[in-house]
Order: sequence, then C-alpha cells, then structure tokens
Amino acid sequence: MAKSTLSFVCQNCGAAYNRWQGKCESCGEWNTLAEEDTSGSVPVSIRSKRKGRTFALESLAGKSPDAPRLSSGMTELDRVTGGGFVRGSVLLVGGDPGIGKSTLLTQATSLLARTGHRVVYISGEEAVAQVRLRAERLGLSDAPVQLAAETSVEDIVSTLSEGAVPRLIVIDSIQTMWTDTVESAPGTVTQVRASAQALIRFAKKTGAAIILVGHVTKDGQIAGPRVVEHMVDAVMSFEGEGSQQFRILRAVKNRFGPTDEIGVFEMTGLGLREVTNPSELFLSERDLGTPGTAVFAGIEGTRPVLVELQALVAPTSLGTPRRAVVGWDPSRLSMVLAVLEAHCGVKLSGHDVYLNVAGGLRINEPAADLAAAAALVSSLVNAQLPTDAVYFGEISLSGVVRPVAQTPARLKEAAKLGFQRAVLPESARGETGGDAGLSLNAVNSLTTLVAEIAARGSRRGESNPPAEKNATPARFRRGEG
Repeated sequence: MAKSTLSFVCQNCGAAYNRWQGKCESCGEWNTLAEEDTSGSVPVSIRSKRKGRTFALESLAGKSPDAPRLSSGMTELDRVTGGGFVRGSVLLVGGDPGIGKSTLLTQATSLLARTGHRVVYISGEEAVAQVRLRAERLGLSDAPVQLAAETSVEDIVSTLSEGAVPRLIVIDSIQTMWTDTVESAPGTVTQVRASAQALIRFAKKTGAAIILVGHVTKDGQIAGPRVVEHMVDAVMSFEGEGSQQFRILRAVKNRFGPTDEIGVFEMTGLGLREVTNPSELFLSERDLGTPGTAVFAGIEGTRPVLVELQALVAPTSLGTPRRAVVGWDPSRLSMVLAVLEAHCGVKLSGHDVYLNVAGGLRINEPAADLAAAAALVSSLVNAQLPTDAVYFGEISLSGVVRPVAQTPARLKEAAKLGFQRAVLPESARGETGGDAGLSLNAVNSLTTLVAEIAARGSRRGESNPPAEKNATPARFRRGEG
C-alpha cells in the first residue's frame, strides 16, 4: 500500500505547500490552505500497467467537417456562444450567488428540450422538487427536461451513458461534484479538477455538450483551480447588480467563437427576458437636463451600445480626495483626471470624483474617455450637456483626442435612437459613412471640449464665457474650479 502524502493546497489557486501558513504566496489570499492527500490522484488499485496503444496519424491536407452547432433557442445566449453549442464542447458559467445562473440554464434547457433533443439537468445543490418549483414559476414545467439530484461523477457518467446520448447536460455546480479517484472533500481543488476532467472526457468521447456552473470568489473570479478554465472550451461570466434588473452574459474565453460579444437580459417575475435593443433599455431612465451626465456610444463585440455616464465632482475637506468609479477602469479615470489637470488647467485636487456607468454595464474600451471627461467637466462647472448628443473618442496623454474603431456603427445607432449630434475625434470625420444624418462636432484636443463646456457653465456666478473658443477658463488656471 502506498504511503499517504499530505500537503496543504490553496483552495483559491491550487498552489501546494509542505506546511500550513496563513497566506498563500501564489495568489496572496489568507486562510485558503487546506490539508489534502496528494499521494496520487488515482488509487493504486485503479492504476494500470498496460502498454500504450497505437493510434493513427493524419496529415494537415485532410478535410475536417465544421463543428455542428446546436441553437439554444435564446438569441442572446447564442450570440455569446458564437452561434450555439458545439458538439462535445464544455462551457463554464460563473456568476455571483442569486444573479440568475440557474434561471438562465433552466430556460435554455427547456427551450432546447421542446425541440425534441434529450436534455439532462443534474443539480448538486438543490433537490428535484426545488428545480421543479423554479420551472413551474417560469412556466416551463411542461418541458421534457430530465432531472436528477446527484453529486457522484461516476454515477452521473454511468447513467448518462445509457440510452441515447444527451445533446446538452447541465451540471449545477461543479464545486459540489466528487469522484472516487481522489481522497478529498467535495469542493476542494483536487476534487474540482478531477471531477471536471472526468466530465470533459465524457463530453469529448460521446459528443454531448456540457455546461458547468461555477461559484465565484469575493473578487469575482471563478472559484477553484484556474486550470479548470484552461481545460474547458468556453468560460462565460454572468454579471449584474442584485438591485438592478439588467444582467450581462459575457464570454471570457471561447474556442469556437468571439470573446467580445455580450448578451443582455432583464430579470422579471417570469425569469430572464432577452433584450434585443440594449441601448434603448440603458437610456430608458436618463437624467435629462442634469449636469454631469453624458451619453457614450460604445461597441460591445459587433453590437453598438449607447449608455449613460454619470459624474459627480464635489469639494472635499479631506487631505486626500476620494476617487470612486463603478463600471469603468479606475486607472483609466485617473489618467483622464491627470490629463485634465496637466493640459486643460482643470484643478481637481480639492474635489471628490465619482463616476458611474448607468444600468450595470461594465465598459472596457478606451473610447469612453471623451464621454467621461465631458461628464466630469460638466459636473464641475454645473453645465448641462446637450441631451441630443453622444460622445466617443480616446484621449492620449498629450490631450489629443484619438480616433476609435467602428465610427459609422456608433453614429448609426445614435441616429436610430433619436440623437442629432455627435462629438467625436477630428481624424474620424472621414470615417462617418455619410448616412448617419447627425450634426458632427469634431474636436482635435481635449482643451477645445473643456472650453465649450465651460462656456455653458454658471459656476460661481460667472455669466461671461471665455473670450476665445479654445481658451482655458480663468478659474481653472487659478485652481478655483
């Protein structure tokens, strides 16, 4: 009998240590080391000493058939996956507790099962009666979905191997699964890795598509070893705030499709509703006529999305002003503030700055620099921006407004929603396409935009605008603004 070897494995990143310690040196997390038996992932009785079998080698000139896709019946879900589920693929879906992962997968499996495909839903956290209760609330109790409440991977694989191969299998969740091949508690790094490997091997062998539901840590990362994310074919993140009805499905990794597409859903009493026009939904409750708000024309994948940026600049009595941002990169905000101070004379060192992306959407592209700067200056000088204008453009460290990609698509989406003006980079004027019908205000530098917004302001009782269009307001240079 092999001697048992114990080590301490980090439950967050999978790093192993010979002795216990409070902090993991690999990921920096505290109190995540747990004692596990690492003598071998497979018991000695199961190990085989047979010789390796030979297999045929193929050339690069051969023809490979395209991977057939299976539509889920939900347009937004198919958009994120790249057109549907690929046979034999494994997808990992993560999200905060209560965000709607089980609701989304219950709706997807029900729609797919109604088309005549065999669909299996394995729940390791809920009983069958609880899953039925959710389906009844969603009005999907008549869908021929096969349910089971099981956590043993060997039993699941043995059951699914009988009869026709399922087209789609949902495992909710992978952290609750366990296998006999390792001697660890369910949810540990070793168990999650071994269970995922067994399910992936079953998917590749039979051609069934498997969706694994994964828990997330406090910082939004999928719990368990990061090697699981490398093993699966696609990793999707279900995002959203619990206080808002919007939900965003975003592809983090996808071997069979793009990784920059998003799916937008709205949480209702009858489950998740697909949002075919996210711009109209994000702008449905705009603060019209309020200083500090600007509409940004962005691009998410191949889809243009218009969203409102809200800024608040308030004086502070603290030695270090506060910088808070929701839905945007904090480093990007710091860069825009530095450019405003260095090149535009806007002194913000004595003000707290708050920036929020309305609707719960997270923006990743630098094209939001111009909209964020316009909202910040508008709040500072108490100037109302035009309600029929959209903003987009990247700001360089020298204060120059740089062009961004897909300008015609941004303008077309803005015109479709009734906007009449667009503030964009000067060098992007020739890429507008000419069919948007918008009045274009092309700016070459951030100083020009700041002067135009300051001319609208009424801060500190100043009623006269600057003498020149491109002049920096005097109160900015004095540090009063």
